[in-house]
Amino acid sequence: MHEPSEFTKQVAASGEPQLREVGVGPWSSEHPGEPVPRDPRFDPDLLREGDRRNVMDRYRYWTVEAIKADLDAQGRHPFEVAIENWTHDFNIGSIVRTANAFTANRVHIVGPHKWNRKGALMTELYQHVEHHPSIEALVDDVRRESEDAGLPMPRIIALDIVPGAVPIETYDFPERCLMLFGAEGPGLSRKALDLADDVVYISQFGSVRSLNAGAAAAVAMHAWIAQHACPGASN
Repeated sequence: MHEPSEFTKQVAASGEPQLREVGVGPWSSEHPGEPVPRDPRFDPDLLREGDRRNVMDRYRYWTVEAIKADLDAQGRHPFEVAIENWTHDFNIGSIVRTANAFTANRVHIVGPHKWNRKGALMTELYQHVEHHPSIEALVDDVRRESEDAGLPMPRIIALDIVPGAVPIETYDFPERCLMLFGAEGPGLSRKALDLADDVVYISQFGSVRSLNAGAAAAVAMHAWIAQHACPGASN
C-alpha cells in the first residue's frame, strides 16, 4: 500500500474534516514586502481583500474583463454549444461551466426563459453567452454569421438517444461544429433533431436509460477535446 499523504495524516489525526483553502488572501499577506501590482489587469478590490473565485491560478486578482479578454486572445476552441431551455433546467449552469473549462467559442441558450445560473459558478462572466428565441433562430443566426465571415456552415451535432443515432465513441467530430443539447427529461425537441446534420449518443452499460444532461454534455465536449486539442490528438 502507498504511504498516506501528509494531508490525509493530518485529517486522520485531528478527527475533524479539513477543507482545503480555495484561492488566495490579500496581496499584502500572500506577498509580504512586495509592491502591489499596478498592471490594469489586476482588480484593486481583489488585491486588497483576496481572491476566492473559481479561476485558474494564473488569473488570480485579475478583473473579469481581463480574464475574458485573455481567453479571447489565446484563442477559444472552434466548437460551440447550444442548450434548449424550455423548463428552466438546472443543468444549463453546469453545461456553461463545462464549456468554459474547455473554452468553447460560444454558448447559445435557446428558448424564451431565463436560465438557471446557479450551477455555472459565475463562469458565464468569462464566456460568450448568447440567447435565441428558438432553434430555428439559432441556426439562421449561425448561418448568416458564417456567410458574412466567408466560412461554411458548421456541422450541427445533436446529442440524444433516438433511432438512427451513432455512438459518440466512434464519431469523428469536425473541428468547427455546433453541439445541441436538450433539457433534462424530454431531451431535444423534434425541430432540433430535424435540423441536426448528425445525431450521436453515449454508450451506456448499466440499467439507467440516460445520463444527467450536464454529465452527457461534458462527455460530448471532452470527446471533441480528445480528438482536436489534447497532445497527440489524431485529428
